[in-house]
Amino acid sequence: MRDEGSSTELEKVIRASMNMTDVPAPELNRKLKAALYQQEAVLRKQPAARKLSLWYLPMVLNLITFLLLALFALIMIENSYLSYFAAGICLYIGAAGILLTIVGVKRANIKEDITIRIEKRGVLA
Repeated sequence: MRDEGSSTELEKVIRASMNMTDVPAPELNRKLKAALYQQEAVLRKQPAARKLSLWYLPMVLNLITFLLLALFALIMIENSYLSYFAAGICLYIGAAGILLTIVGVKRANIKEDITIRIEKRGVLA
């Protein structure tokens, strides 16, 4: 029974709200529009996305990989001359990766090619 009473009260409230004919004042509409336009202008001035360049990532991964291989060669190879030779080759390849990355940054447009765009929420594009 309580549900029937609450549903009739709810119906009365809904019917009363449907019969309301209040219209906001034109001044209020103008103020709201002006505030919205100002907020939109501020949002448009902000960059829509943040750029994160990953040009250094291949160099770092290459260096870490070959440093670990050099360490592995020093630990696992029992012949000292052969282990130093293998570690030297690994270090040389790691240094070559750094050099190639520097040349790629200077000569090619690698910083722009390896870029991630992170979109911001609530910013107009």
